[in-house]
Amino acid sequence: MSMVRSVVGGVDTHADTHVGAVIDANGGMLGVESFPADHAGFEALLGWLTSHGQIDRVGVEGTGSWGVGLSRFLHDHEVVVVEVDRPNRQNRRRVGKSDPTDAVSAARAALSGSASVTPKLRNGPVEQMRMLMVARRSARQQRIQTLNQLRHLVFTAPDPVRSRFKDRYKTGLVSEVANLRPRNSSDPITYTTLVTMRGLARRIKMLNEEIKDLDAILTELVDETAPSLVELYGVGTDTAASLLVTAGDNPDRLTSEGSWAHLCGVTPIPASSGKTTRHRLNRGGDRQANAALYRIVLTRMSSDPRTRAYVQRRRGEGLSNREIIRCLKRYVARETFKHLPRAA
Repeated sequence: MSMVRSVVGGVDTHADTHVGAVIDANGGMLGVESFPADHAGFEALLGWLTSHGQIDRVGVEGTGSWGVGLSRFLHDHEVVVVEVDRPNRQNRRRVGKSDPTDAVSAARAALSGSASVTPKLRNGPVEQMRMLMVARRSARQQRIQTLNQLRHLVFTAPDPVRSRFKDRYKTGLVSEVANLRPRNSSDPITYTTLVTMRGLARRIKMLNEEIKDLDAILTELVDETAPSLVELYGVGTDTAASLLVTAGDNPDRLTSEGSWAHLCGVTPIPASSGKTTRHRLNRGGDRQANAALYRIVLTRMSSDPRTRAYVQRRRGEGLSNREIIRCLKRYVARETFKHLPRAA
């Protein structure tokens, strides 16, 4: 009775086509083929891989961008998917760059174990949060930009307009300007200035309503997904959503709180050599999660008695504020890991 051959796949993903490669258990190449980046193409790719043997795993490059649809499809068909990083630049210089080469490299990275990260599923409430956060972040940035433009117009407006609104830049400016009814007087500059200011103020109010609507949906999703996370001191809806998006819809892929801390970029990186033993600052990881931990730490440093006592003690030991914040971010990462949702 013949045994079924075990094979490993690799896929280099693009907007319109995906290039697949399949290798055997020894790394020998069995074939390379291109497929459309749609549902029919996914089915054809899976059938082509299966025709070479029993699929052990598939390494996919770009599981968070062009490869997200393929990753969902393979997961739904119970195929193990591992996330593959961009090929090594030194290897690219030596052997060149092409889609088939990248696909074979992805397959061999999955086979060797150098690529072993389970990608985010992106098929649940956390994916909904991610999309809402994209829109919220964009609206917030546009609101800040528009408000700055409005204030600048006040500073450079004709004297009657400037004297009326120059002390209103902190409170009431947007509401008052949005209700203006400019009249086309003898001074066209004043009229145009008021019309422009009113348009900017109404845009800000519209963005405020958009952010309010997004926050309502986001709050409901966060409360349903990780209610205990938002109960932690200093963790609001926005911060909790950022952490959940980093963890993904399948946070069980994070095997320990150390892997979660590394993903958030708060684990010191060894940088020892010879007789020198040291660690350096980790500038990798998800920067949105790192920023979320930073906001939690700042909140606790300003109003949490336990954290304030810790800061005082560490300052007495000679640590700077930046070093203390790094330590606190690591502690907060350990604490938040316990409140991430887990598979039943």
